[in-house]
Amino acid sequence: MRWPGGGIRPVAEPIFKRMALIGIGLIGSSLARRAREFGDLAGEVVANARSAATLDRVVELGIADRVELDPALAVEGADLVILCAPVGTYADLAAKIAPNLAPGVIVTDVGSTKVSVIRDVGPVLPAHTHFVPAHPLAGTEFSGPDAGFSTLFEGRWTILTPPPGTDERAVARLRLFWERCGAQVAIMNAPHHDRVLAIVSHLPHLLAFTICGTADDLANETRDEVLQFAASGFRDFTRIAASDPVMWRDIFMNNREALLEMLARFTEDAQAMARAVRWGDADYVVDKINRCRSIRKSLIEIKQA
Repeated sequence: MRWPGGGIRPVAEPIFKRMALIGIGLIGSSLARRAREFGDLAGEVVANARSAATLDRVVELGIADRVELDPALAVEGADLVILCAPVGTYADLAAKIAPNLAPGVIVTDVGSTKVSVIRDVGPVLPAHTHFVPAHPLAGTEFSGPDAGFSTLFEGRWTILTPPPGTDERAVARLRLFWERCGAQVAIMNAPHHDRVLAIVSHLPHLLAFTICGTADDLANETRDEVLQFAASGFRDFTRIAASDPVMWRDIFMNNREALLEMLARFTEDAQAMARAVRWGDADYVVDKINRCRSIRKSLIEIKQA
């Protein structure tokens, strides 16, 4: 078997015996494919979804060993459970699976907010489990089991936010899991994670949804021209704005304080730029553009562009 970068990948023992994926969209199906392709993540993959039609598609794709419509049945006997659904569903899912969680199981997630996840999931889990929230910073605008691919996490960051007192061995096992997925791993506390993600992910999505909504509200003739002559900048916004609406609704609602703080700071900066344009302050405009060019250059240098 070959590494994505070439060469033969050594075969390693799976880290977990049974991995239960509660949700099998882009992230869940990418993890399932990674596990099936390389064989070093989990010996068995169990997939759960809200609809039988989705699970039928998982069976057709052959990316799981077993499928279960009931999340409580999906987690039975698993030593790794990953919540891959929208974060707004976590409280209900945690309550459903808690009675069936095996002693020593690691429960984690892939949600984009972490304070809310710890709030909604942590208190529900039995004392004999290990709770290690996580957030892979990888994705596309597509969703569903067909959207996943095994190399999604290659070269990307995954952030772990274990609550105080979490078993260090559980954290180490989950770190190894994500490293075998090809990710770089960092550890943060949950509030800091949410503030960082508010500026690098949540605010850009909010702006993209807003800009595309503004374009859609224009008079029909102008709107048609916007679509016909869309430049790369607007096309980039439409790509972001094509993301799953339920997932992003839940992210905005569950990280509202950090998001609104960053939106307020952005609004002040946007007003400053507007004043510079209005009064012809070319030096201010050029300085702002050059600072942004520097950020882009830095992203390219660290291979995160």
